[in-house]
Amino acid sequence: MATKSDLRAAARRHRATLTRSDYADSIACFADDLGLAPGAVVAGYFPFRDEADPRALMAALSAKGHGLALPSVEPDRPLTFRAWTPGDEMHLSAYGIAEPLATAPQLVPALVLVPLLAFDADGHRLGYGGGFYDRTLDALRTNGSVFAIGVAYAGQEVAQLPRESHDHALDGVVTENGLRHFRR
Repeated sequence: MATKSDLRAAARRHRATLTRSDYADSIACFADDLGLAPGAVVAGYFPFRDEADPRALMAALSAKGHGLALPSVEPDRPLTFRAWTPGDEMHLSAYGIAEPLATAPQLVPALVLVPLLAFDADGHRLGYGGGFYDRTLDALRTNGSVFAIGVAYAGQEVAQLPRESHDHALDGVVTENGLRHFRR
């Protein structure tokens, strides 16, 4: 079997062929399918490179009364989620990703929208290898209930991904084709 590093390189190349700007609106159409409690906080992300863009979905959820948060990255630590609304001032992290300012309040999300390179039918995801989302999901799931929904293009699905003991499976994935739940 190929190494995770080899799989990441192949998945990056493949994802770049799938990117379409109209998919963001298609993904947003499934906001009601997420089944969130009223006012639940949703942690999203600002897309980096050719990641599936969750911003239209986040806007739809905000319009339904859900608070939004974006991650702040610190090396080798779980992500911190800070309150965010469209138009808020942001800064670029050391990784070149837009983040809320450090003065924005920290929030604990009920739902985390997760970027990915690939996913399989069992809900396993291939990330970038830094472990940020695995550490974060580990901390959030230890301290309470949180759902992790991958945001992807349908074409990012692969037959099977390797998994390690620290890897956290997704509860579902939303693509331009709809929301799919996985058993956990």
